[in-house]
Amino acid sequence: MITGAILAGGQNRRMEGQVKALLPFSGELMIERQIKYLKMMCDEVIVVTNQPNVFLPVLDRSVRIITDYFPSKGPLSGMHAALSLARNQDVWIVGCDMPFISPQAAQLSWELKKTLKCDAVVPVIDGKTHPLHGLYSKNCADAISALLLSGEYRVMEMLRMIYWQEAPEAYFQEQGVDLKFVTNVNNREEYEAALQNN
Repeated sequence: MITGAILAGGQNRRMEGQVKALLPFSGELMIERQIKYLKMMCDEVIVVTNQPNVFLPVLDRSVRIITDYFPSKGPLSGMHAALSLARNQDVWIVGCDMPFISPQAAQLSWELKKTLKCDAVVPVIDGKTHPLHGLYSKNCADAISALLLSGEYRVMEMLRMIYWQEAPEAYFQEQGVDLKFVTNVNNREEYEAALQNN
């Protein structure tokens, strides 16, 4: 089986301090929408946050809330916590500001990961690598820990240390997957655009 993990850290500075995961989106909160999609293929769902009290009133008990081992080090520390504590060997990791995550895209990535026997499969859409919405093996946690301990916090550096393969956009398009699944919203304008694009 597979674990789904939502990275819900961050300072939300470009959203005027509003917690992006708790923004309304099509009649539900962004994080509720994401959990619904994660549960379509995951038997375990984790939310990584250093503000668990913000999420406790919102999430039901089927969702595990965990915190970073390395707080305030960005998405890489959230990935480390998710991979370290996941109950399954394979983990689908997404950012909390991604309203269009796709179980179909994740399933295709997982199938590719099993076929290629690699540590991770990461979508590459329009020439851009999207580590958030990737499928990772738990053993990637060791490489991430080494990076964090060395003072390196960039997610792209992690990809240099593991055996990963890209899932190109054509791979998803052939299966009819809408490529907007990698969209994330960093500010008010992007949030409004995503609402219009739903």
